[in-house]
Parts: sequence; structure tokens; C-alpha cells
Amino acid sequence: MNEPIITNDTVVFGLLTLCLGFIFYTSSIKTGFWSKFYNIVPAVLMCYVLPSILASSGLISDETSSLYFMASRYLLPAALILMTLSIDLKAIANLGSKALIMFLTGSFGIIIGGPLAILIISIFSPETVGGNDFDAIWRGLATIAGSWIGGGANQAAMLEIYQYNPDKYGGMVLVDIVVANVWMAIILLGVGKTKKIDRWLKADTSAIEELRIKVSKFTEKITRVPTLKDYMMMLFFAFTGVGISHFFGDFISSFLTNTYESVSDNKSFLSFLGSSFFWMVVLATLVGIVLSFTKAKNYEGAGASKLGSVFIYILVATIGMKMDLGKVFENPGLIAIGFVWITIHAVLLIVVAKLIKAPYFFLAVGSQANVGGAASAPVVAAEFHPSLTSVGVLLAVFGYVVGTGGAILCTILMEIASKV
Repeated sequence: MNEPIITNDTVVFGLLTLCLGFIFYTSSIKTGFWSKFYNIVPAVLMCYVLPSILASSGLISDETSSLYFMASRYLLPAALILMTLSIDLKAIANLGSKALIMFLTGSFGIIIGGPLAILIISIFSPETVGGNDFDAIWRGLATIAGSWIGGGANQAAMLEIYQYNPDKYGGMVLVDIVVANVWMAIILLGVGKTKKIDRWLKADTSAIEELRIKVSKFTEKITRVPTLKDYMMMLFFAFTGVGISHFFGDFISSFLTNTYESVSDNKSFLSFLGSSFFWMVVLATLVGIVLSFTKAKNYEGAGASKLGSVFIYILVATIGMKMDLGKVFENPGLIAIGFVWITIHAVLLIVVAKLIKAPYFFLAVGSQANVGGAASAPVVAAEFHPSLTSVGVLLAVFGYVVGTGGAILCTILMEIASKV
């Protein structure tokens, strides 16, 4: 690994906030070049792209920075709490079954996409999908299946189960990061064209619009000029909740790991229950839901979801740091498998969305709950409306549950495909 020019996280964070400030300033300009530019490219996508350009140029690097860890462990749970303060559980339930259908479609797309990608690439480059024993490519791809259906805990489980050569594992991590982040960029690009996509899908967006309107009316009713006390109380709710979710998340994961062999065994279907990150996300969301039944929900009028959005955008920028555009060409064969794989996932989602007339929101969040997991599904959901953040969280949590089982099925199929 080449050392980046800037390794001081304080300076790197300054550069990321510089990017965010530049994007939000230029996107607020309603005339001229910038107005036309942001009509094509969503601001949130630029919040992701500019840090990736800095990383690709060698100026900064995610590998020498702790900012993503900070954003995903501190700011993400804080954002989840602030964005669920005013949650309307009944309205979310009224969204219906299409969200779950699209999530499961996304999972199925990953399960069949892996073996199909191997079959397709083997036609043009059989050596790319070969390998023997623990060097077999299908074993390495198993870890990507775990990541793309569940998350980091499921990925680790698949590495443990199939024992892929550790010396070559880095190549699989690269495919995971590059392909998943490019796909997220495409998803975000579509957010700016949601209305056009929904018209093409002939989607029924009434339930989503009803939720948006209901939340907007509630916000207008309680909106006030925030005081210093309001900001301090919002930080109190957010970061006390973060502390609680980490404390009990660590305790629960340690307790389950030490008490139950099925959780401590990385080969077990239930190994995701030993992930402290999983419990942190679940508990932070629960804290927000509990607060929504108290007077704390009125802090939405002081800008709770806006403050949460600030944290989300910082998280987006740190995710962008993970994308080194130059690495796309380091292992073109494996990268090709990844892109064919994600394309099958995408095509299946589009076909099913068209058939059941599901809104683009369900397609985007259903996909990211699989491929991106708990770190990025709420980001995508929040781009549609802060009130929808919890939908992304709930689906991502469900992804942890089905991740290992789905990845094992995918791997069995990939092993068969590699021997055809």
C-alpha cells in the first residue's frame, strides 16, 4: 500500500467538510452552470464522489484513516436516533409488503447472480473462475455473497466456513468495495430522477406520499427557532443513546458469544448475533422509537432530522473515501465477475418492481439493505425523506438474519457452476 500524502485525520476531516460545504453551496445556486449540473447529478452523489477522487489521487486513504469507523460507530447511531424521534410506526406499516418483496428479490438476485456470473465469465476467461482447493475462486466469492446479503459479520462467517486462502482474500475485499460502491453511486444517481423512474414503473407511491405529508404537517405544526438548549438536548438524546446502544450492544454480543456455541461458532447460521455492530444498530433504532412515544418527538420541530442528516452526509463522505477508482483495473477478471453479478441483481429488481409496480424507493432501499447493509441503507432511505430512514434500518437488520443462510446457498450454486 502506498502511503497517502495526508494521513492526519484532523486534516482529512477538514477536507471532507470542505467537499461537503462546496457541494451544498453550489447546489443552492439556482441559475447558471451549477443549477444545470445538479439537475443531472444529485448533490448526495457528489458528496460520495469528491472524497473518492481525493482517495484515488493518493491525497487521502481510507486505509490510514479512522474516520469511517468514527462515522459508522458514533454518527450513524446518533443519526438513527434523531431521525426516528418523530417516527410514525402505523404509517410505516401502511407502506405494505412491497418493501419486503423488493428486499427478498434483492437477496434472491445475489444468490443466483453469483453462479450465473461465474458461468458467463467462464465463457470468456475460464482461468478467472478456476483455482483448486482453498484457492478456488468460488470460495472467495462466498465472502462477497455474505457481505452483499447480510454484512460484515456474515462475510466473516463465510470466510471461516469455506476457508478461502487468506493471502488472496484482499482481492475479494477489493471486488466487494469497488462494485458495491459503484452500485451505490448508481442508486444515488437514480434518486434525482425518482419521479421519472416511478412513472416508468407505473408505481403506486400513495403510501409513501401519505407518510411524507403526514410527517411534514407534524413538523410544520411544531417548527420553532431552535435555541442553544434545543441543540444541547438533541445532542443529549443522540449521544446518550449512542452510549447506551454501544454499552448494551457490547454486553449482549459478549454474553451471547460466551454463552451459546451456536453464536460463537463463526460457521453457525446465528453467528451474526455475536456482532456488536448489529446490536448497536438495533438498539439505537429502538432508542429512537421509544423516544417517539415521548415529548422528545417535538424536537423534530427544532431540526432533529436535519441534525441527523448532517451526520449522515459525513458518513457518506467517509464511505466515498473507500472508493479508490484506480483499483478498478487491478484485477479486471474478478471485477468483471462482480459487475456481472450486481447487474443480474439490478435487472431482477427492475423486473419485479415493474411487475408489482413498486416505487423506486423500495427498489433502491431493498437493494442497499442487501449490498450496503446497515451503514448505507439508511443513507439511501434518508435521501427520499428523513421519515423513511427507519425503513432502511429495518430491512438492513433483516439482512443480517438471512445473510449467512442465503450466502451458503449461493456458494453451493457457485461451486456447481465453477465445475460445469
